[in-house]
Amino acid sequence: MEPWSRERKGKLDELEIDSELLRGNPLGDPHVRPLWVYLPPAYEAEPDRGFPTIYLIQGMTGQLDMWRNRTAFRPNTPENVDRLFGDEGCPPAIVVFADCWTSYGGSQFVDSPGTGRYLGYLCDEIVPFVDSAYRTLAQAAHRGLTGKSSGGYGAMVVPMLRPDVFGGLATHSGDALFELCYLPEFRDVARALRDYYDGSYENFWEDFRSRPAFTKKKDPELINTYAMAACYSANEDGSVDLPFDPATGMLRDEVWQRWLAWDPVRMARRHADALRGLRAIYIDAGKRDEYFLDLGADAFRRELEALGITDVFFELFDAGHMSIEYRYPLAIRYLAERLQ
Repeated sequence: MEPWSRERKGKLDELEIDSELLRGNPLGDPHVRPLWVYLPPAYEAEPDRGFPTIYLIQGMTGQLDMWRNRTAFRPNTPENVDRLFGDEGCPPAIVVFADCWTSYGGSQFVDSPGTGRYLGYLCDEIVPFVDSAYRTLAQAAHRGLTGKSSGGYGAMVVPMLRPDVFGGLATHSGDALFELCYLPEFRDVARALRDYYDGSYENFWEDFRSRPAFTKKKDPELINTYAMAACYSANEDGSVDLPFDPATGMLRDEVWQRWLAWDPVRMARRHADALRGLRAIYIDAGKRDEYFLDLGADAFRRELEALGITDVFFELFDAGHMSIEYRYPLAIRYLAERLQ
């Protein structure tokens, strides 16, 4: 197999979007962001046709150019997308690769005074930009959102919050059931802060930014926990409340409840009408997911069922959390079929 020599059958436009909503964001992150738009072969072949759009978002620490990363013996994601529409007969759709990275590693695709207005950026700037530049079917019923891990979280949450924008979702191992995927890290974070950083996240950030990233053992847990706090429990002045005492690891119940309010499993009942109005819901996860997001996926599916939402694709497959990019085409096809 020579994936580097395969001729693309569709077209990939590499653009930039100048975001007013991200201008002056709390972290000083760039407000000019890259945006990729994949056009299937049918886009050029059928010039009078409008197309559904599927927005693909990344997991924690994801930056847009990482979509080109290649695992040995496997095509990368843009190649998988092109094969899906160019060779495998998928109903045509425009696929938009959106960047919502922050210098904490991710935004969870929500508006937060700790990171910036990424929900608004996605829904109120990227979507109108794409609709104005391409022949889209410019209604929520023809737009889907999909991603993995934190991207899978965004795919669950954003359509609940903005059903006026997205009419379908597909989540791969999305963050859900927070007591399983986040809480176990708190003890490791408290211990690492105590042993190496005098109990201070400020000391951690100073150290982390002075050296190559992820060169110390507990970097991933320290980064992830703080990034989530910046999304789920930031205050209006931009300060961030941790959901536990950094000296002992003891839960701060009031702050933890603020986190739980963002758990997709718990959000489902509050946003039942939005979920009932979706045209497509796809949920999957690996049975061996290291963050137990397979249990979160099943819990989300069961909440939907309790709300009377049963037209759902659900699968637990034999894999862990990493290297499951081969699942993306399955979800994209599902959305493309449902959102035509």
